Amino acid sequence: MNHSAAVSRPAGRTGMRAWLEGLAARHHYELAVPDGERRRLASAWLLLGVAALIGSGIFSILLVAARAPFLAPFFPAADFFHTALVVHVDLSVLVWFVAFAGMLWTLASRDRMLDLAWVGFTLATLGAAIMSAAPFMGAGRPVMANYVPVLDEPVFMFGLMLFGLGFAATSLRALAAPAKVGLDLAPEGALRFGLNAAAVAAALSIVALAWSWGGVPRVLSGKPYYELLFWGPGHVVQFAWTLIMLVAWLWLASLSGAPVPLASVFVTPIIYLAWDVTAVEHQKMFTWQMRFGGGLAILPMSLAVAAALARAGPAADASARALRAALVASLLLFAAGGAIGFLIQGSDVRIPAHYHGAIVGITLAMMGLTYALMPRLGLGTPNARLATWQPWVYGGGQFLHIVGLVWSGGYGVQRKVAGAAQVLRTPQETAGMALMGIGGLVAVAGGVLFLVIVLSAFARRRGR
Repeated sequence: MNHSAAVSRPAGRTGMRAWLEGLAARHHYELAVPDGERRRLASAWLLLGVAALIGSGIFSILLVAARAPFLAPFFPAADFFHTALVVHVDLSVLVWFVAFAGMLWTLASRDRMLDLAWVGFTLATLGAAIMSAAPFMGAGRPVMANYVPVLDEPVFMFGLMLFGLGFAATSLRALAAPAKVGLDLAPEGALRFGLNAAAVAAALSIVALAWSWGGVPRVLSGKPYYELLFWGPGHVVQFAWTLIMLVAWLWLASLSGAPVPLASVFVTPIIYLAWDVTAVEHQKMFTWQMRFGGGLAILPMSLAVAAALARAGPAADASARALRAALVASLLLFAAGGAIGFLIQGSDVRIPAHYHGAIVGITLAMMGLTYALMPRLGLGTPNARLATWQPWVYGGGQFLHIVGLVWSGGYGVQRKVAGAAQVLRTPQETAGMALMGIGGLVAVAGGVLFLVIVLSAFARRRGR
């Protein structure tokens, strides 16, 4: 058989339609959802992720209340605003991302070492619960370190340690019980390969954390200590989240009718061997690793997904439109965040603009895949109309948020300051930060809408 003839593009409208249908069949990226224990474990991970977002939302309300007149004295910690901010960030990024990864690794694995998988889930759940309760149990000092902000007190650190052990057990189990991929990298195999690679990156981040822990001088404390402790592993684990986002892109593209034809994380030990943890070069190399290895390396995939979307016709139904909305919004936000990364100079608010774009791009892909997987996991069917609007509200708000930050950063507005400490000297700086605030409020509304959609779907399913 002449295979080149089978894949060549036929002429004419009928031939084009047939060619596109054949293309979709050959490039349909989707993992089957298993029955039995793995399905229950995957559902549990997804519910943990949603619970983390609910907790994050509650702490965002507490952030406002902690600064409200007459309410601040009722909170247990003197600086409850930053205390709540620590837990809000850790739940909305760390716990949500790990839970989603745990769900996908469960779907992509084999029925082996499930006891270890449940141990990982249990430790992660207990750790997240203790971290969430810690602000009400002690007066820990909030440390706004990059990647993993912490409360420098025993209860929170114990919860974080349990969560880290759960993440380590889950990623190691994903490496120890992967489903076979095969050499042809058929569509399902490509997704499994991506998830296996994400597990490698996650495991390397655990190794990097242990390496940093052994290398950080014990004379350091507070922010300098935690900044150095989490700098290396924080950069490395971004590769895992990015790979998971790419898996979600391929999956969403297939389900929404836009089939996609079809690493530098391994330099981590070299950085640790070449420079001491406290060296400036150590920090710079991890920054360059993420900027060039993580940003430019996914450019071909981004272009392929964008081309598939441009070539695809209208989505077949309301559910497909919702998934395509999440895919497009994710692609645009991640691209914006990556582009902003090359504009960073110094320590201004362009830095949070960069990582907000990247993180929200990943989150949008996870939200879209949540809509797709809930019915398959027996967790209810989201409202397709609302699910179509939600990525645009959330993504649009975040886009305004990061544009405002980039605008202000160009005038030198510094990061990690608020209120009068920002010293907004010009109308342009004020306008940029105002745009940032408006966009943030819209994004919060989009995040709340996601929770409403998910919880409503689950409630309708529970009510049957």
